[in-house]
Amino acid sequence: MRHGKKFNHLSRTADHRKAMLANMAISLIMHKRITTTLAKAKALKVYVEPLITRCKDDSTNSRRVVFRYLQNKEALKELFGIVSEKVGDRPGGYTRIIKLGSRQGDGADMAFIELVDFDENMAKAPKAAKRTRRGGKKKAAETAEAPAAEAPVEEAKAE
Repeated sequence: MRHGKKFNHLSRTADHRKAMLANMAISLIMHKRITTTLAKAKALKVYVEPLITRCKDDSTNSRRVVFRYLQNKEALKELFGIVSEKVGDRPGGYTRIIKLGSRQGDGADMAFIELVDFDENMAKAPKAAKRTRRGGKKKAAETAEAPAAEAPVEEAKAE
């Protein structure tokens, strides 16, 4: 019976699972986005988000706790340097999982997991204006701005 066993064991022994999640966390921190199976991405999200929360407080104890999980000095520098600056005001939800479809060989569900604040495409994309069925006010505002924009150009030519 599996009473009380709530997390995904990923068909691995405990040591193998810990090592795999640590390696995936290091790759995520260093590259900001990795592609993996959906099950591993969900397990990694649970593993790495508490570490990112811990990096907000840059103390010796926090660094020791995170190093116990990652065992990589370069990833630790990246996490407590660049990553902590970007996520300093975010209250949680540091990662995003986007499903990609099935893998060709075995049909496994694939996904990529990324750090939210480091996705340039999502950050630069302007939010679309909310469209309504009443468009009269918008058209009136554009016509009022158009003559005002043309007037200074004509004055500059006259001078």
